[in-house]
Amino acid sequence: MTTRRTSSVTHVGNIAIGGDNPIRIQSMATTDTNDTEGSVAQAKRIIDAGGELVRFTTQGTREAENMKNISARLKSDGYNTPLVADVHFTAHTADVAAQYCEKVRINPGNYVDPGRTFKHLEYTDEEYQEELKKIETKLVPFINICKEHHTAVRIGVNHGSLSDRIMSRYGDTPEGIVESCMEFLRIFRREQFNDVIISIKASNTVVMVTTVRLLVKTMDQEDMHYPLHLGVTEAGEGEDGRIKSAVGIGALLTEGIGDTIRVSLSEEPECEIPVARKLVDLIPECTLLCQEAEASIKDDTITLNIDAPDWETLQLKAAMAVGALLIDRKATKLELRCSRFTLEQLMSLADAILQAARIKFTKTEYISCPGCGRTLYNLQETIARIKAATKDLVGLKIGIMGCIVNGPGEMADADYGYVGAGRGKISLYKAKECVMKNIPEEEAVDRLLELIRKDRQ
Repeated sequence: MTTRRTSSVTHVGNIAIGGDNPIRIQSMATTDTNDTEGSVAQAKRIIDAGGELVRFTTQGTREAENMKNISARLKSDGYNTPLVADVHFTAHTADVAAQYCEKVRINPGNYVDPGRTFKHLEYTDEEYQEELKKIETKLVPFINICKEHHTAVRIGVNHGSLSDRIMSRYGDTPEGIVESCMEFLRIFRREQFNDVIISIKASNTVVMVTTVRLLVKTMDQEDMHYPLHLGVTEAGEGEDGRIKSAVGIGALLTEGIGDTIRVSLSEEPECEIPVARKLVDLIPECTLLCQEAEASIKDDTITLNIDAPDWETLQLKAAMAVGALLIDRKATKLELRCSRFTLEQLMSLADAILQAARIKFTKTEYISCPGCGRTLYNLQETIARIKAATKDLVGLKIGIMGCIVNGPGEMADADYGYVGAGRGKISLYKAKECVMKNIPEEEAVDRLLELIRKDRQ
């Protein structure tokens, strides 16, 4: 097994993350955070499945305040698992949530800067520094609240929600994503606040892995060693979601990077936990398999001899073992050998892994979020319906997003997007452009399919 990268230890409630501590497994609730009964029940299912942290969306102060009730109910029932508040767009909500949760996640892309609109903005160096001062003005009071309440913080950067300010100066690049994180991290260090965890996520596995590696290098250059949370956001569901997660998360885990992980599936959140647990348990074996696979490369082909007791384990194990090699383009072809499964099954799995690594597209690509309390339509039913109607459109990329937090950004390289715009309302996108706003939910899937059919005539 590879030696994990040294990181400092961050305390989140009753658990420690980083250093020599185990890699922690977590998930996110999909309930309305104002629904105390539903939220408590779902949190229990996540925890009973093995989740070590549970995150809830807190889109406003009302939801943040109700975290106090959710926490109290769980603790009264003997559940002491740390709770995490997920904050976007309203910095004051983070101040409130920090009083009631063991950890608060903030997104540098929308904590102070307005939501991403893909507008190019021009700044002089002096004007840019003034923008950074605005961040500090908002961030320091929040840090002080976290100090007072012993609340940890996750600085969670998403490729899909970078600010226009960052995009205008750095472009849509790993360097820009990392700088979005470092701007915040430098303030935390100046304020001598160290209970911090960092995450950088993308739905594109190549972007995710490349950027996390760059973040590690950049933090090391500035003598920072904070724990890292790993995830491929909007990974999807079923086989696709598992393979995409295993390629991205697995590539980094086999390199010794990562202190806590979440597998983001468009399924019930408790279903994420056993998949994440398998990835962690497979680290030693897949690290060795990766080395053997690299040695096997010939004529641009990785040959992987592999065994697994069941199909899901084979999916995860194979994707994790070759993830880093494919992302680094050590080879662009893959041959899997396993006596338990047919040649047809193995070839199909190899194609799925190559697609997850953005090398070869042999089927429709779906970028679908796992849902959360912001999602105001039935995500799983919608995904199933869209998939059934578009599964044969090889190479087409379709984004299916619960809300606008990452929607337009993560879909930037998708051909079409289906995004929750409000209760019962959907907006449709072609690439970055919103072409239909606030369509009634009951009409939206048919309108999306009409749009696709019209363009492909």
